[in-house]
Amino acid sequence: MRSTLNHKHALISRLLNILYPSLCPSCGNASDQWTHSPVCSACWSQIKKYAGPSCVICALPMVSEHARICGQCMQQAPPFSRVIAYGLYEGVLAEAIHQFKFHRVRRLSKPLGNLLLDLDIPHADGIIPVPLRKKGLIERGFNQSLLISHLIAKRTGIALFMDSLRKTKDTAPQIGLSARERLMNLKNAFEVRGNVTDLRLLLVDDVITTGATVRECSKMLLKAGAKEVTVLALARAPLN
Repeated sequence: MRSTLNHKHALISRLLNILYPSLCPSCGNASDQWTHSPVCSACWSQIKKYAGPSCVICALPMVSEHARICGQCMQQAPPFSRVIAYGLYEGVLAEAIHQFKFHRVRRLSKPLGNLLLDLDIPHADGIIPVPLRKKGLIERGFNQSLLISHLIAKRTGIALFMDSLRKTKDTAPQIGLSARERLMNLKNAFEVRGNVTDLRLLLVDDVITTGATVRECSKMLLKAGAKEVTVLALARAPLN
């Protein structure tokens, strides 16, 4: 039965690629699989789970396997318990996320979400997507973290708290800001609506750069009474 369904999906995928041809943004070859189009199968297979040394708290990639905690976390412990990230924000994974977010390729939410399902997701009482500012939501038409959260909630059975965390302030774009500027930019930008008292929560984001967004979100959730916040992300960017 499963083999028949897979064959049917493969045929539909090939038909859609014929009807809506596209070129892979990573290699320039024709896309051959609709589910993760425009990224071709050869490039998609290059997306690998990061297995190198990283901070046990914020998942920042590190040089030495003997170092366990990065300097930033040692200097100021983050409010979340830890970050669980699938890969590094580079190569094909970065391109796929870019296509998903900025080119509005919504179908990529499923294959990208499936990457997170390959991780050891801890027990939680609820899943909370990092919210977008209102202007960003209108411009993009969807919240990428929410789409991924929907898939994780459906597959794991963990409750999805879609509106418990909201971004109430339209902040300036984070791109180009330093870590300190990002934190100041996001100060008091989020608000918890709903009861999260004594709950263990999974906070879902697509990319963690400096960690400013998930720090501020986690801080507000804990302030509202949450017991613990674990961050789940597709990619972790190394600090320059």
